[in-house]
Amino acid sequence: MRHLLPKESWALMQADPSALMIDIRMEIEAMYVGSPPGAINIPWYEYPDFTADAAAFCAAVAAEAGDKTRPILLLCRSGQRSLVAGQALEGDGSDDAGQALEAAGFTNVINVLHGFEGDLNDNFHRSTVNGWRFDGLPWQQM
Repeated sequence: MRHLLPKESWALMQADPSALMIDIRMEIEAMYVGSPPGAINIPWYEYPDFTADAAAFCAAVAAEAGDKTRPILLLCRSGQRSLVAGQALEGDGSDDAGQALEAAGFTNVINVLHGFEGDLNDNFHRSTVNGWRFDGLPWQQM
């Protein structure tokens, strides 16, 4: 898996129209906090369980992508969920072992570093240190 900063991710999306951004946050996060234009919301997990179903997630991404060689950019709140969702986890005993996107055969998975809202600052606020919104990139909100 590659890792790109938000500005690098946006540049890739502009340069390669086949690039697909998957917003893996819960639906309510994407709706009310905001999301990049064109991002497709496929949650890694949802409320109230907060339990990933890696096989269902990979199947939904495959259905949306249509081609496992297509660039898939994964975006979450801070870049941590997307890291887990994209990695091929081998033999670690976790629920998503062997079922994350790379393990499912995707060959061009990209984690958007710092995610949409970025890291927390000293006052526990997001979008003040780094991330998609901090970088002033396009986004929309319901």
